[in-house]
Amino acid sequence: MISNKIPAVFIIMTLLLCLLSGCSRSSEETQIVLMSEFADNEIFRIDNLGCFVPEANVYMYTSEDQYTDAFGEEIWEKDLGGAKLSEELKDITLARLAQIKAMNLLASERGVWLDENDTASVEEAAERFLSSMDSATKEALGVDRESVERMYSEYALADKVYQNITSDVNPEISDDEARSITVKQILIKTCMTDSKGNRIEFSQVDKLKAHKKAREIRSMAVDDGVDFDTLAERYNEGEESQYTFGKGTMPEAFEEAAFDLATDEVSKLVETEYGYHVIKCISTFDREETEANKARIVRERKNEAFNKVYDAFIGSIHSNLNEELWDSLSFERSVAIDTTNFFDIYNDIFELKG
Repeated sequence: MISNKIPAVFIIMTLLLCLLSGCSRSSEETQIVLMSEFADNEIFRIDNLGCFVPEANVYMYTSEDQYTDAFGEEIWEKDLGGAKLSEELKDITLARLAQIKAMNLLASERGVWLDENDTASVEEAAERFLSSMDSATKEALGVDRESVERMYSEYALADKVYQNITSDVNPEISDDEARSITVKQILIKTCMTDSKGNRIEFSQVDKLKAHKKAREIRSMAVDDGVDFDTLAERYNEGEESQYTFGKGTMPEAFEEAAFDLATDEVSKLVETEYGYHVIKCISTFDREETEANKARIVRERKNEAFNKVYDAFIGSIHSNLNEELWDSLSFERSVAIDTTNFFDIYNDIFELKG
């Protein structure tokens, strides 16, 4: 299900920069005639689909509840490099809504529609969502049955077109392909980062010193039998000393050496862009992590298959943003949806009936 998990990889920033900044069709494609004026409370329009303030309210306040539940009220006071999370969340909400509208247009192009069971689920979700709120909250959000059913319908159709496009992706991943291992390492760096985040390479002399130090540490671990954890605690210059990972997630040289180790075996010196590593294998197979890695690989493959279609499609649609209205909107945190979650209700109903 896409639910709250519509793949982030397909490009929030592309939607913001392209969909809502006037990317247009070529002259050879079907022309879309846009109204010169927006309807009341219409935030943006992508081809013939408009997005209205109540939709933004529901998405924004539901997301706020999720952030608050996860990180506490104090998250809203944190400075994110000169910006507040509320402003960042506003931009993300805009992109997320644009994504849903674009996916609905894509569904239409591919002949994907909601069936009777889907429609019944939409009605059930809308009823549950509306009945969970008092009249003051409904009024503050600006929602009614028609608007909520439309939101759930568009969300469900976006889900359905994603499943349609990714249905041919093979969900079977072998243990070997998804295998995750656990290692400990001691890193002796050959570079540093300055206060501005710039990478500064060591001189050749300092690299030679680092190499000698790493060799001596490995010798203590292998030849002298010094406890690896003791050595790591004393000498490791990396942020972490233990890693659990699958293939394709670590520097190539590090990964190749680590996957060749037997349990409790210590590697030869491994050089990466970060420096010299001494690696000890703790476990050659982590079942729990391997299963999680299988799920990750399937998600990545589905996202890749979807993005190939989606990215080509969004270059063919046109959009207009009502900048004056959008800039004027202020999502005050005095409005609460309590414990109700628009997306959780969707998940409960559609996954149960899926």
